[in-house]
Amino acid sequence: MTPTTTYLLERAWVDGSVQSDVLVEVTAHGLFGAVTRPGLDLGSSGVASLPADVVRLPGLTVPGLANCHSHAFHRALRGRTQRERGSFWTWREQMYAVAGTLDPDSYYWLARATYREMAAAGITTVGEFHYLHHQADGTPYDERNAMAKALVAAAHDAGIRIALLDTCYLSSGFGAPLDGVQRRFGDRSVDGWYSRMVHLEPTATTVVGAAVHSVRALTPEQIGQVGDLVREHTVEDPQQGFRSVRGMLPLHVHLSEQVAENDACRAAYGLTPTGLLAERGVLGERTSLVHATHLTDDDVRRIGESGAHSCFCPTTERDLGDGIGPSRALREAGSPLTLGSDSHAVIDLFEEMRAVELDERLATQQRGHWTAAELLEAATATGHASLGFPGAGRIERGARADLVTLDLTSPRTAGTGRDENTAVFAAAAEDVTHVVVDGRVVVRPGDRADIGRELDAAIDAVWRKVP
Repeated sequence: MTPTTTYLLERAWVDGSVQSDVLVEVTAHGLFGAVTRPGLDLGSSGVASLPADVVRLPGLTVPGLANCHSHAFHRALRGRTQRERGSFWTWREQMYAVAGTLDPDSYYWLARATYREMAAAGITTVGEFHYLHHQADGTPYDERNAMAKALVAAAHDAGIRIALLDTCYLSSGFGAPLDGVQRRFGDRSVDGWYSRMVHLEPTATTVVGAAVHSVRALTPEQIGQVGDLVREHTVEDPQQGFRSVRGMLPLHVHLSEQVAENDACRAAYGLTPTGLLAERGVLGERTSLVHATHLTDDDVRRIGESGAHSCFCPTTERDLGDGIGPSRALREAGSPLTLGSDSHAVIDLFEEMRAVELDERLATQQRGHWTAAELLEAATATGHASLGFPGAGRIERGARADLVTLDLTSPRTAGTGRDENTAVFAAAAEDVTHVVVDGRVVVRPGDRADIGRELDAAIDAVWRKVP
């Protein structure tokens, strides 16, 4: 197959280390057709022997980043909910005020602007934990998945892929009925949720996954029912009716973010949230546990033995005062790490990466828990796999052609070594100069001002409707 574009990467993270003068070819299908290592086929004169039309990318290039946990509408809260003291629960009331204003049109514009900010930060896939399903009073839209489809369209138009994690949310807390704006989150039953979400269609750039909001939002029986449906997920095929697709549907769950949730779960069921998920059979390699902050040693063991992913969102967890989760203990137990920006107090996966290590230092008063290579792997290949895109997150032949290039001469990155440690422990989203997703250039220098104007307009429109 004839490549459509050939890039020469000045520095690139390939096969777990940074190498110089890496030549990559991108096919017409948006895949890497070839990746030439240093010293191979460049000729005695090096770059001078390359074709004239090769695109040179100066700086450090890494694979596309996977933002594994997002609530797009939370972007409207940045800089507003930090103005006073309070708790997770008081923050939630402010979040609900924004959630109550959105419709498919306004959600599209807010999400598109947010996803464009993600693209400019090097994020090529987002895992959207979606529960704004219905109208503000809980009445379904004529198109029952109108809000979900707005998110999918927003990601597509921003140039990134999306794993739409359609969320089952049936209770305001341990059996209490949904109230107020929460009514738009619910589908009355697991069967009602499933009968709606099953009509969402995956594409080459969209994975349709599932989510249990939390152990607060479903009974143990309902959690088990969702788990059963995930294992036996069926999709409508116009040619064959319904067919089974085993093991393909990601399942994400908010877990043990707050001590109060743990205490309430023990009081209601005599189990920790992790123990409850284990009892109901929903822990496993397709499962991602978001936050996983307040865990017992037995919780860590169970999660690790199951192979479930642990999705940490450090900038949100510190913004909300959640606490510091046992990231390294989980990894040592067998739980792969992934990362998310969650409430979007910050959209910067480089900051999320280094925050995992720096938070461990604060918790243990010791340094050196995570290497830069391990954290970069979590933010790229591991994150993509957890979202149902296993062919992304690596610069290698046959992988999706995602490239994120960082400026090595910025005030943050200059003199920092020009390797993976630069990416993880020095760089910021602002250092991203060029982003390719599935072979298409989606971010170029100078795009940020336009993105900022779009965010400002979309967020201002939301807040004008907040009572």
